[in-house]
Amino acid sequence: MSAGPRTQQRLAFLVRLPPFLWLGLFFLVPFAITLKISLSEPATAMPPYLPVLDWQGGLEGWSSFLEALHFQNFETLATDALYRDAALSSLGFAALATAILALLGTPFAYALARAPARWQPLLVALVVVPFWTSFLIRVYAWIVILKPEGLFNAGLLRLGLIARPLEILNTNAAVLVGLVYAYLPFMVLPLYAVMARLDPTLREAAADLGAGPARVFRSVTLPLSLPGIVAGSLLCFVPMVGEFIVPDLLGGSETLMLGRVLWTEFFSNRDWPLASAVAVLMLVLVLGPVVLFRDAGLRAEQGAEQGAEVER
Repeated sequence: MSAGPRTQQRLAFLVRLPPFLWLGLFFLVPFAITLKISLSEPATAMPPYLPVLDWQGGLEGWSSFLEALHFQNFETLATDALYRDAALSSLGFAALATAILALLGTPFAYALARAPARWQPLLVALVVVPFWTSFLIRVYAWIVILKPEGLFNAGLLRLGLIARPLEILNTNAAVLVGLVYAYLPFMVLPLYAVMARLDPTLREAAADLGAGPARVFRSVTLPLSLPGIVAGSLLCFVPMVGEFIVPDLLGGSETLMLGRVLWTEFFSNRDWPLASAVAVLMLVLVLGPVVLFRDAGLRAEQGAEQGAEVER
């Protein structure tokens, strides 16, 4: 006996309930707390901000609590060049690193997808192997590689390509190298998942029509892989905007990103309200690209479905 419409609606509601509860408990509630702190002012107390809601104060307590909230911290973010430059720098680093990751990850994932089936699990495991080591240790390893007396400069000197060691560590180039290395698996794996499911007869049909391997990749494989590129770009861009470890260890003192500013305000300046405002700003900055990536992904999926229907 099939379930009635009401039973199906209840089952659908129960299926959707856990994700909404998870988002509400671990995203909306912390964000509400952060937003409230961002509207407060610093204080030498515990907690280090005012006002603090007095739950026993009744309506008068709520009224005085709401009146004490202000937008001064956001005004500081809007008027101080430090935070504007940090926001633009974070977006620039994240966008450039995401573009490099797309250029590197696409052929990488294509090679994985075209490898013999018996080798693909091993190759995918090699992509995931770096996650078995602490992220902090891997970044420290890049310090050993990129420092003037490190492995990279030693190799170039031995090959005779340079006369003296290059100054790479503590530069923006080192930050880009660290970001690309750290997030490359997040670009490769979604792309591989999409490319591995592509119908091989589409490539064969294009080859039968006279297209060479490069033309087949450009005209068939790449357009059908756009959903994977969008998903990988989203997985990489969002965390890179707030990255702290890579710019702090590989970047110089002039490398300015929101993650470092956030850490400084929280732990050095002990200004929790301003740090919370920076965190809210970071979320706002990420929302725009997230929406753009989502729309691009939907358009890519619709285009792939339409292309598949045409082939049929």
